[in-house]
Amino acid sequence: MSEKIDLSNYVLSEEDEFMNTSQRAYFRAKLIAWKNEILREARETLDHLAEESANHPDLADRASSETDRAIELRARDRQRKLISKIDAALQRIDDGTYGYCEETGEPIGLKRLDARPIATLSIEAQERHERREKVYRDE
Repeated sequence: MSEKIDLSNYVLSEEDEFMNTSQRAYFRAKLIAWKNEILREARETLDHLAEESANHPDLADRASSETDRAIELRARDRQRKLISKIDAALQRIDDGTYGYCEETGEPIGLKRLDARPIATLSIEAQERHERREKVYRDE
């Protein structure tokens, strides 16, 4: 797909055919931009952690620094998992299944995809999934 989309100017329209070439290009660009932002933040975190690795003579400073480091590493781990979801969404764009609910096969909806471009379930299917999850969690 060679079509380029300017994310700042393109407007999704419910009037257009669902997942047409422009919409696929829009979501591809949005996902790639999101992934690049996460990777940039990860590089900054690594640089920051490398600078911060100096030994603190004070035990309280060292403990605080270790806590900050652990929080940062957990956040990076969540971002790593998010990148795999972004890659999976890009793969779905390539194979033509992007934008369709994994459970029902129905279109997910442009507003939902714009808000959560890695969504794999329609709102209704997601709500059912969360209700089932809550029932099993409460048992």
